[in-house]
Amino acid sequence: MAQHATVHINVVGGAMRKLTMAAAMILAGCGEASADDAMVTKTGSAVPATISSQPAACGSIEDFFLTSCALTSSGITVYGIVDTGVSWRSHGAPFSGTSAPGVDYLVQKYSNRPRWDVGPNGLSQSNIGIKGKEPIAPGWDFIFDLQAGFDPYSLRFPNGPHSAAQNAGIPLTSQDSYADSSRAGQFYNSVGYAGVSSPYGTLTLFRQNALTLDAVFAYDPMGASYAFSPLGWQGLTCGAGNTETCRHSTALKYRVDIDQFRVAALWQFGGYELNNAATGTYQLQVGGDINLAGGKLSLDAIGSYAQNAVAMGLAGNTLPAVLPQVLTATLSDNSALMLVGKYTRGPWQLFGGYEFIRYAPPSNPFAPGTGFIDIGGDFVCTGCTTINNTNINNTAFSAGDKLFHVVWTGVKYAVTDDLHVVGAYYYNDQPAFGAPVNCTNPTAFANCHGTLNAASVAVDWQFAKKYDAYAGVMWSQVSGGLANGFLNRASVAPTVGLRFRF
Repeated sequence: MAQHATVHINVVGGAMRKLTMAAAMILAGCGEASADDAMVTKTGSAVPATISSQPAACGSIEDFFLTSCALTSSGITVYGIVDTGVSWRSHGAPFSGTSAPGVDYLVQKYSNRPRWDVGPNGLSQSNIGIKGKEPIAPGWDFIFDLQAGFDPYSLRFPNGPHSAAQNAGIPLTSQDSYADSSRAGQFYNSVGYAGVSSPYGTLTLFRQNALTLDAVFAYDPMGASYAFSPLGWQGLTCGAGNTETCRHSTALKYRVDIDQFRVAALWQFGGYELNNAATGTYQLQVGGDINLAGGKLSLDAIGSYAQNAVAMGLAGNTLPAVLPQVLTATLSDNSALMLVGKYTRGPWQLFGGYEFIRYAPPSNPFAPGTGFIDIGGDFVCTGCTTINNTNINNTAFSAGDKLFHVVWTGVKYAVTDDLHVVGAYYYNDQPAFGAPVNCTNPTAFANCHGTLNAASVAVDWQFAKKYDAYAGVMWSQVSGGLANGFLNRASVAPTVGLRFRF
């Protein structure tokens, strides 16, 4: 036993020394961004981004920029993405250097006038990361991944909850493009985990994607794009109801493949004090791949439950008032079922997905005058409008649970290996809930029946080994209860962008 312990310490120590060397490479300017939050397998399932088959290591600065070489040494890889662009919205608000999407590609309450803005992270979140794989026994590997998303224009770590806090007390017509998010200013705002992979599966610990976020990356035809997908911009689907629960800072995650089938589970432990947006989350996934009619059909089902989940936003006034609003944390117990599928044959990929979400009253409501520090670092408390312009809403669903339905479909076609065309349609439906109100008024109450419709099309062209250019447009429209408090109910948002990926 003592010999085995010594081997383990030496291996982990070696990995930490390599991690330090790779971090030094970043500080020296070798990396500017990182790859996607999850590496999607050919089967459509998302797995931890570990080192498997990598291009040859870079031998010079010229190689780095002009070839597909990787910044890899002894199993440690520095990787990244820089995604920049420009967007016009028929109804928009100014760019926010704090929010993750940067601009309101999807119509929001504050979207109010035609405008041009820089369009960051349109196709994928700009980020920088370091990951590794260290053998510890035959068939067993120590793995890790640390990744930080950033805005390529402001060069800040995105902090969605704080982007809402920055607009508290500002009239609706003067607000910028804030958006709640699980990215909350952390240097590990994408992922930050370590674990073990073996013939018996992969077990990882600490900051990780929810299983539902992995599924959105794999089964959304737009890949959770901010500019072209409500699933990416809103984050409700990937967080089983709340965008802040798309990622968990203290979570245990297990995945295993059994022939053509797969099983996964996630347990988020700890609470707000450990930088989580819920006091407990549980997820279970089952899926598999079927050879069908000359192609491959991938299917997955995910069940979720989150206790005392947090959604940060601004509340307190409805139209026609455009007065300053209060930073509000809405708490709920969320349960959800996601069903997703993808069929691949030749150059064609067909996508489809559905999620049912139930919002119920929180298990542990806060008493008046008490509160907590949210994941973005802001203190919120119940009934504290006159103290720090914050509030905690424990009773949003006390008069009846809120149900929510999300449906999407789309198609991707590879014209060539380097040129892809994608089209998608998204639909949200909220049945009326809570106390009965008059829903015939054009400015319907928030608990009335409401819908969101969105459609998008995009073209992505990889014109060089590490570069691709894209262009597309998303149309979005809200109605009924989902349009409550909106300055405008529809928007068209064309976006063009350029990515550098290494």
